[in-house]
Amino acid sequence: MSFTFLHTADWQLGKPFARIDDEHKRALVRQERLEVIRRMGAVVREKRAQFVVVAGDVFDSPTPDQATVSAACAAVGALAVPVYVIPGNHDHGGPGSVWEQAFFQRECAVLAPNLRVLLKPEQVEVEGGVLLPCPLLRRHDAGDMTAWLRGADLSLYGDRPRVVIAHGSVQDFGPATDEEEDGRAANQLDLSRLPAGAVDYVALGDWHGMKEVSAPNVTAWYAGTPEPDRFPRGAGNLPGHVLAVTVSRGQAARVEAVPTARLGWHDLEFHVHDEAGVASLDAALATLFQGRTGQDLLRLSLSGSLGLAAMTTLESCLETWRSRLLRVRLHSQVREAPTEEEIRLLTERTDAPLLARVAAKLWQEAEGADEEKAETARQALRLLHGALEG
Repeated sequence: MSFTFLHTADWQLGKPFARIDDEHKRALVRQERLEVIRRMGAVVREKRAQFVVVAGDVFDSPTPDQATVSAACAAVGALAVPVYVIPGNHDHGGPGSVWEQAFFQRECAVLAPNLRVLLKPEQVEVEGGVLLPCPLLRRHDAGDMTAWLRGADLSLYGDRPRVVIAHGSVQDFGPATDEEEDGRAANQLDLSRLPAGAVDYVALGDWHGMKEVSAPNVTAWYAGTPEPDRFPRGAGNLPGHVLAVTVSRGQAARVEAVPTARLGWHDLEFHVHDEAGVASLDAALATLFQGRTGQDLLRLSLSGSLGLAAMTTLESCLETWRSRLLRVRLHSQVREAPTEEEIRLLTERTDAPLLARVAAKLWQEAEGADEEKAETARQALRLLHGALEG
């Protein structure tokens, strides 16, 4: 006896993405988290999945706004197969949570009758097998949510495959490397204490990258978020997938990663030292994004030093890419260093002696020890140079 299902997690619908300054672009990123659920429908059909398991954090908050609730229910309803959800740390199942609200329950009944929220640690029988949910009922729980399985008589299920659904960190692997939250000691899951050979797959949520984790006698995976929501955090962090899982009793589960992401979150380091370097940066970005607009976010780290004209060219380049991309997160250590020729042309102008004296004073301040005053002077020199060249 076997069955196939989709394992996903960490949708975090309603996430504000407040660091994206442009309101329209921010709305596009938020909408993409709904669109990826609709793309899952094609995966369901292609893999002939019998149902979908969401291992926590459907919502970014235990109290999402009503528009987010309605949109989520509509997207889940369109999947057209049963969808089983456990609460995670972001949308925990405590008192007053979204799962208890009358509005959610009404919208679920109308728009997503295929959605079932598993709020109790008790077995749920599905076609061909058994689900063993470990829901979070508070944001941070000091206990191990899989503990109830140690005393359960799992032999009652015979030859039917058993799937554990849990949300948290496994052996210090999890949000400590990915999330920026307090409560590191909370929501720990000890899979080594599961009854030997009693379960066939552990569907995990909480870490936003896709990863198989080491667990004795059972296949266990983090599905990761199906649409990335942050810049890359080291090798092996692979968000942007769902897992098509086929389980059979007493055999290793077959797991296939299926890409689902549309948005690209990129990380680039670049050194510039003249206008040719700025042109190389622009060319590298053009190659990276291949004419796409409104689909990518970039964390850009720049180093080097540039003259006044080259710095103006860099600002123009960045202006272009800020307009094309959803976000440019810039870490710049580029120092403005006017060339000897630029300083000479500004400070030795015989046709404008007053301007030359001003430029000389600015250059003196730009070379001074007061960094704040020096930065202001360098910017003023650039403006002056641009006006004269313009």
